[in-house]
Amino acid sequence: MSRKLIAELIGTFTLIFIGAGAGAIGAGGLVGVALAHGLVVLAFAYAYGHISGTHINPAVTIGLWAGKQIDAATAAGYIVVQLIGGTLGAFALRSVLGGTATGLGATTLAPAVTPIQGFVVEMLLTFFLVNTIFNAAISGKAGNAAPVAIGMTLVFAILMGGPLTGASLNPARTLGPAIMTGNFANLSIYLVAPPLGGILAALLYKTVLKP
Repeated sequence: MSRKLIAELIGTFTLIFIGAGAGAIGAGGLVGVALAHGLVVLAFAYAYGHISGTHINPAVTIGLWAGKQIDAATAAGYIVVQLIGGTLGAFALRSVLGGTATGLGATTLAPAVTPIQGFVVEMLLTFFLVNTIFNAAISGKAGNAAPVAIGMTLVFAILMGGPLTGASLNPARTLGPAIMTGNFANLSIYLVAPPLGGILAALLYKTVLKP
């Protein structure tokens, strides 16, 4: 269990430090931010997938728990270290960038996006991500290519959702920068919508799509 928790902590730290960091410094614009997130997930799925499954996202963990792929105690441990890893990643990012002037890549709603719209976007995008995890990785259909499918799903989700909500799809991705910047606007959307999307994907897989 300790190996799994360490893997989840490091993976989530890296996702926030690199992904949110790319957003904070404007590396490559929206495409650069999307690739930064997707490549971290792809790389760590290969690096740590055999250890912890590389959830690095409480919404993914909750979805896999709902799909009976992980027990409640392990899921709770994963979520705790993921939130800690995300916060530490944002702290490291703030230290490297010398403060919070960049916004630390925080995920926020665009001015024209209402909270309800933002909730739906985050829920749907996370549904797409967890749906890919179940049907590419859990089912075994994609084999060793599953990390590529999962990473690319995160890329296309951010390409579409980034301008609307910041495309968090991950409570740890939002919570870390929010704590470091002190900006908690609409935080509940990012804490509730992604796990709900993960649960919906799990229910679809269990009841309809499971081989």
